[in-house]
Amino acid sequence: MPRPTAAQLALGSATVVLSTLAMLLLSGATSALGAAVAAVAGLGLGLLVAVTVPARQRAVPRTVPQQTVVASPVSAPAETERVSALRH
Repeated sequence: MPRPTAAQLALGSATVVLSTLAMLLLSGATSALGAAVAAVAGLGLGLLVAVTVPARQRAVPRTVPQQTVVASPVSAPAETERVSALRH
């Protein structure tokens, strides 16, 4: 398993803290058992968030197919004659 990125760690940690705080405030738990349940649930939720955040993928260099240069028929003299005829 690859190492978590800084974004994954930050989001997971923030989720643990905020979700645990929210659960404690909303449940009104005053016992140690209630606080422990909220803390375990917060840790589980933080782990879930950290794992599911997509990690930045490394760029894979694409191989660009070599294009062959094809010489086109040169029509420069005809163009030059037409341009010089328009100038006069």
